[in-house]
Amino acid sequence: MKTQQETATEADTSAVAAGRHLTLDELATELSAIDLRLRQLARAAEVPASPVELTDVISSLRSTASTVREHADRMSLLARIVAGDVQLATTFNTGDPWGVAARTSDRLDFGGPAIVPTVWQLLRLAQDANRPGCETTTYPEAMDGIGIGWESKAASARRRRERDAAVETEVLTLECTSCKASEGEQCKTKSGWAADRPHAPRQRQAEAAVDERLGYLGANPVAVPDALTQ
Repeated sequence: MKTQQETATEADTSAVAAGRHLTLDELATELSAIDLRLRQLARAAEVPASPVELTDVISSLRSTASTVREHADRMSLLARIVAGDVQLATTFNTGDPWGVAARTSDRLDFGGPAIVPTVWQLLRLAQDANRPGCETTTYPEAMDGIGIGWESKAASARRRRERDAAVETEVLTLECTSCKASEGEQCKTKSGWAADRPHAPRQRQAEAAVDERLGYLGANPVAVPDALTQ
């Protein structure tokens, strides 16, 4: 089953971000608004205009609201961490550094050097900072020099899906040199059966055309917008 592609409305984030990039404070505020709206809907659904029992829907709305509230609280704390208001341990409990200090480390466990920390790592570092004698830092200090040429794994995965969808479309604009399938036609087997997968040369040609058009950055076949380093 093909992955559903993102709509233009989904891609338009101007309603939730004042600038080009969403801040954690904005994210926390938006999530809290969604939490409130869900709880309002649950309350209103207790007495709908039509006589329909909505107990299951109400319970689901309130459960979802609770999850959203947890995310909002977490993002609010992260906003304070990123602003430098919260002290963080300089290393994990394993002794491994993070942020700029992790660039020269050879951390073998947990996916390699933690140059860009995760949500849970930051929350743990904030907890560990309260240990007696723990050496501390702040997020701005620890991340100084990382730059903005970075995107999340979720963004990379989305760009990969967009690239793969573009390749599927590109394939059908090319004539296949293996089976002579023309533009708009799927590749065929020797016996004339239509194949769901194009021949390798046609696939490679389509990938090369798409990658050149979209750009290429490292292992990610799509360039990161404004990929700059400080």
